[in-house]
Amino acid sequence: MAKQLLTTTISAPGFLGINTQESSVDLASGYALEAYNCVIDKFGRIGARKGWTRQNTSTNADLGTNDIEFLFELPETGTVFAGGNSKMFTLASGASTLTTAINTTVADAAGTGTTAYTITDNNWSASSIVYGEGPDIKPHGYFCQAGHLPLVYHQLGSSHAHTGSYGFNLLSDAGSVPSTYASASDFKPNIVLGAYGRTWWADITNDEQTVYFSALLDGSNLSTGDSGYLSLVDVFPNGDQVVGLAAHNGFLIIFGKRNIAIYANPIDVTQLTLADLITNVGCIARDSIVNTGTDVMFLSDTGVRSIARVIQEKSAPINDISFNIRDDLVSFVDSETDKERIKAAYYPRDAFYILSVPTSKYVFCFDLRARLQNGAARATVWDSINPTALHVTYTGNLLLGKAGYIGKYGSHLDDTATYKLRYYTNHFDLGSPTNLKFLKKANFTVVGGVGQDVFVKYGFDYVASYKDIRKSLVAGNVSEYSIDEYSIGEYTNGLALEEVRSNLGGSGSVIQLGFEADINQNPLSIQKIDVYVKAGKTV
Repeated sequence: MAKQLLTTTISAPGFLGINTQESSVDLASGYALEAYNCVIDKFGRIGARKGWTRQNTSTNADLGTNDIEFLFELPETGTVFAGGNSKMFTLASGASTLTTAINTTVADAAGTGTTAYTITDNNWSASSIVYGEGPDIKPHGYFCQAGHLPLVYHQLGSSHAHTGSYGFNLLSDAGSVPSTYASASDFKPNIVLGAYGRTWWADITNDEQTVYFSALLDGSNLSTGDSGYLSLVDVFPNGDQVVGLAAHNGFLIIFGKRNIAIYANPIDVTQLTLADLITNVGCIARDSIVNTGTDVMFLSDTGVRSIARVIQEKSAPINDISFNIRDDLVSFVDSETDKERIKAAYYPRDAFYILSVPTSKYVFCFDLRARLQNGAARATVWDSINPTALHVTYTGNLLLGKAGYIGKYGSHLDDTATYKLRYYTNHFDLGSPTNLKFLKKANFTVVGGVGQDVFVKYGFDYVASYKDIRKSLVAGNVSEYSIDEYSIGEYTNGLALEEVRSNLGGSGSVIQLGFEADINQNPLSIQKIDVYVKAGKTV
């Protein structure tokens, strides 16, 4: 008598993201063992990430094809700053040409001449506040990096007159350094934060346990008025040093490598007080610290964490948002010789936090729309976009550093190149781990571009050797998807819902399915998977 045909459906493939932390056969069907160049889209499906397009149409001769390793936007002007090849460049709002802003000099104190300035690296920290009040406020950008004198970008003019064109001054020429420093040449911070009407500076050469702050509404004045400093010598235990700063929910957050200090009342510094000290949790990469609006994400030595969760649960490691891929992530981070090359950004349009680990060339993407039951975020990995800098503009565009170019996240090509979406299910046994299964069919329901080739992969019993079937997507005709969400937004250009039907073969006790496609201009998402098997004898 013929064996009964058994079916199982994965209704939201990869919806829970990658999980390599737990036993794969025990995972819920919504988890993936691989999800490369994927995101969780707004409809809860696993789908292709977007690519990038050039924002400067040609390379700058001073930059050449060197990587852009730093990006920042001065929101009030829309000017984008890019650091590369030990120089600073600007891209004006609406422009398509990179202009060299600093090669070997900056403006002098009067704004009419120049002062020699040598850049030796591209690992800038930058922030901004406005100067003054009312209709006369002026946007100011502040820049610093280890071993360099800090800079101010503003309208040039003597005595802060703001009468000239925008340009760079030394901080000591535009204003003043802390009075505790005998010489302005000794004040070389590696961190700057603009928040609560002040600038905050830290990680200074030979002074790694002090945070200096400017006078209110005068970010260049660090010596008079209500400017001052916070000493962490008696706050951080074991000589911990400041790694980064953040502002959130009315608090100043000071990250050490193994501790976090949270200060209240940062506007009225006469009332500045230590509100909380979290020990045994810290940050290991300055540029991993990102404010998402409702939280602050950062990279610790045990993975990506959120400050809100840390405050609530202290040091409980289960609340690491990267928990489902923690060992893999920590392994790649540990192999990074220069943690200051690690970059991160929060992209509000798609609600994800991305962390770039340059040595491994991986970008870890964490969807923050909703946390999983274990406190983790849904994770995917990008392995081919390789940004050397990340920044989200005031208008919500995600910018990426590339060789010779500023890229903008969008479209579905990496500049002009295709990239591969790769998704693999967990290993599943249909509830009968000791029975042989003869795989007959697998139908992938997808939303994607017409005419695109895809590959259905399948394997058995944990052996990483897969058979595949090549399919070409054609126009589907499913009426319920022709007039609602799939006919608007990103699904407008020749896209349709389609069932990719594949007759398969082979047998094993445990099955794994995969789906691969080269993304070429159109989005592609997986809606569900239907699997058909015949049960065999007990093995």
